[in-house]
Amino acid sequence: MRPAAGGESSLPRAEGFRFAVIASRFNDHITSALRDGAQAALREAGAADTDIELLVVPGAFELPQAARAAAETGRFDAIITVGCVIRGATPHFEYISAAAAHGVMAAAGETGVPIAFGVLTTDTEAQAEERAGPGSDNKGREAAAAAIEMAILFRRLGRPPARPPSRPFGFSAGGEA
Repeated sequence: MRPAAGGESSLPRAEGFRFAVIASRFNDHITSALRDGAQAALREAGAADTDIELLVVPGAFELPQAARAAAETGRFDAIITVGCVIRGATPHFEYISAAAAHGVMAAAGETGVPIAFGVLTTDTEAQAEERAGPGSDNKGREAAAAAIEMAILFRRLGRPPARPPSRPFGFSAGGEA
């Protein structure tokens, strides 16, 4: 989404919603820019810092597993996944790209929680850098905008608000893992 005339944000309002941003570490120089774009968009749209939780996974292949686990907690109104897969000389690109895309879609469908797909699949590093640059064309920002819209839609359709965390993600009460 591009800024509205007069410098105002064209992002929908995100107050009262909880978001997880799940970022892949692989190609970190790209994914950190996507992560930052997503988080900046959420804040610009009015999400409180306490309503944005960052989770980091090794690579794009792990994004669907983490998204599913986060969705199953009931703590998030929407989830944003960001990663980057750059084509190489082997078919690895196709396998990882397809697995990430299908896995994120399956996790969203099976959990009923909107999960935005902000994973770049590019032929070159230069293409990835272009899509992760600052400003309104950052694909992390675009994924966050989609997540906000979907959270609003699901709330309008009767989905109850996400519940606040009672303990840190991944840890049970009493210190048992």
